Amino acid sequence: MEFRAGAPADAEAIAALIASFQGELTDDPSGAGAEEYLASVSVQAERDYLASERYRYLLAYSDSKFAGFIAIRDGSHLFHLFVERSHHRQGIARRLWERALEELCADGSDGGFTVNSSLSAVPVYQAFGFVPVGSIQSMHGISFLPMRRPAPATGTEQRREPTNSTPGQHDGKQ
Repeated sequence: MEFRAGAPADAEAIAALIASFQGELTDDPSGAGAEEYLASVSVQAERDYLASERYRYLLAYSDSKFAGFIAIRDGSHLFHLFVERSHHRQGIARRLWERALEELCADGSDGGFTVNSSLSAVPVYQAFGFVPVGSIQSMHGISFLPMRRPAPATGTEQRREPTNSTPGQHDGKQ
């Protein structure tokens, strides 16, 4: 498995992967009523996120093929986590999550994270230590469960500082 930082040129592949899950993500599998959400995950929207310092993307490749990605917003919100269906149940989501904790967290972050989980992904996030912090929300044609992963207790799991940086990666400083 190879990993690299995302760049605006990756927007098309990222948006296509998200679109492949539309039937599970939108309340109506056709996307009806979810136009605002769908616009927020379009190629142009993803390109804008990838160019923004608020978002940090990490892409995973298996045998040189795009396998999935994770995006972190503001160093503490898990914004996207998608893995190609053909790569499900191979530990890629967990590996992306663990790498994101190491490489994409904001400097000075306490390690706490939030996510608005699609209903089908709740078990994955629970396995990462997230717990529900409210009830299921429905808006813009999608339903999700707000979740939070508390900061690790002092003396237990700690976020490691990045050991190397490649061009295009942001260090979280402004």
